[in-house]
Amino acid sequence: MSKFEKLVEIVATLRTPGTGCPWDLKQTRETLVPNIIEELYEVIEAIENKDDNSLKEELGDLLLHIVFQAQISKEQGLWSIDDVIDEIINKLIRRHPHVFGDLNIEDADAVKVNWERLKKKEKTMRKSVLDGIPKKMPALIQAQRTQEKAAAVGFDWQDIKPIMEKIDEEKEEFIEALASNEEEKIREELGDMIFTLVNLARKLHIDAEAALKECTRKFVRRFNSIEEYYRKEGKDINEADLEELDSHWQRIKGH
Repeated sequence: MSKFEKLVEIVATLRTPGTGCPWDLKQTRETLVPNIIEELYEVIEAIENKDDNSLKEELGDLLLHIVFQAQISKEQGLWSIDDVIDEIINKLIRRHPHVFGDLNIEDADAVKVNWERLKKKEKTMRKSVLDGIPKKMPALIQAQRTQEKAAAVGFDWQDIKPIMEKIDEEKEEFIEALASNEEEKIREELGDMIFTLVNLARKLHIDAEAALKECTRKFVRRFNSIEEYYRKEGKDINEADLEELDSHWQRIKGH
């Protein structure tokens, strides 16, 4: 018995009525959703922190949830984990004709475009090439995936020059919206500006979500350093004005 088969057997045992675990038996597909989301974000955090030991553990937790969902489906007479594995094996072979077939593709960008085209052919129920992006995704990831799908059918600039011009255009429209003092228009133009910045990130092969996270972490580190200074000096940070705080910010930034 392989280690994977052992895991499947353990989950089945936990779900066995009468002798299994009361908590595991109580779970449904729906009740496990928050746990799946939490485990996924813990995997992401381990990757971003470059914490190999945590990543090993969190991947195991995520794998457990995949097996758990498959076990529930098997109990309902739908399909098993073997069917899940068959599905992904077949998909990987279909979606990589440049590896398992005779299609010639030169670079990673072309592979991505071809993947989306093949996906569109397979998902015949979808009316738009933009369908299939989960609405629960974080907004930046949604924006980047939407742009990638549009690019797969050729709706894309060839380089970043027109995107930079578009950023300037959106900035001017945002300034005009601010002058109008219309909240709805300001929100719309701000959204347009952010969407265009995501497009720039995509063309530069940068994950917009990851870039913003790193920026936020950097801000937190620097602000924590300011707080630490005031603690050491026995001063109250709430009594400092912006000019004083900014001087400390620039000092920390310089270091």
